[in-house]
Amino acid sequence: MRLRRVLPVVTVLPALLVISACSSDSDGSDDKNATPSAKSTSTAEAKAAAEAKRIGAMDPQTLEKATISGKSKGFEFKQVAKADVEAGLDMKADQAECQPIASLAGGYTHIKAVSVEHRSLEPTEATNATIGSMWLASHSEKNAKLVMSDLRTSLKKCDGFKTLGLTYKDVKQLKDPDLGDDAVSYRITNVVAKQSVPMTYTVVRKGGVIAAFYGVNMLTPKSSAIPETTIKAQLQKLG
Repeated sequence: MRLRRVLPVVTVLPALLVISACSSDSDGSDDKNATPSAKSTSTAEAKAAAEAKRIGAMDPQTLEKATISGKSKGFEFKQVAKADVEAGLDMKADQAECQPIASLAGGYTHIKAVSVEHRSLEPTEATNATIGSMWLASHSEKNAKLVMSDLRTSLKKCDGFKTLGLTYKDVKQLKDPDLGDDAVSYRITNVVAKQSVPMTYTVVRKGGVIAAFYGVNMLTPKSSAIPETTIKAQLQKLG
């Protein structure tokens, strides 16, 4: 239980490090009684589905079904409130060469995806002090390859950046994991209220889907990566 007590410390992080899940209850209303916001969402989803079909990307409904929810491989995958994930859309780096990394820090890819699914990751074992987030971004395969290529270039050129009053430093590329069709791993330190918080990212391409994971471990920063067994479970679900 002692390890659990350190977990709330990292909830001050920006982007998607969210422990509480959002409500996913449906009001059961049909289209005839749908609210304007529901109609707007439906229209946006229809446009995204049409665009996905046009470019050969995974459509929003299929992506949602292929995203883990619930407990799997040592973590509970929880849905994240829309307001929390949209807060990361404005992560613009003060250094242009750092933008691919900054966008990922905000929970998105720097090239706009057709659709994105976000989950927070909470450990199910009391002895596991690593928490984090995951998001899946649906692209054409061409754009997904470009996301990975631009990220590799950014990791070579970017030492650190500032965005939305936040500081990220000590960007360090790690050994590429053997995952998916292409994968990159790196560590970056976020400075929050003068406290340095190292985060480990694993970004994987499988076809046209970018699967991004990051973890934080306040006790053992070098052990903050989301385990490969957990990542493989999600990649398997993508088909």
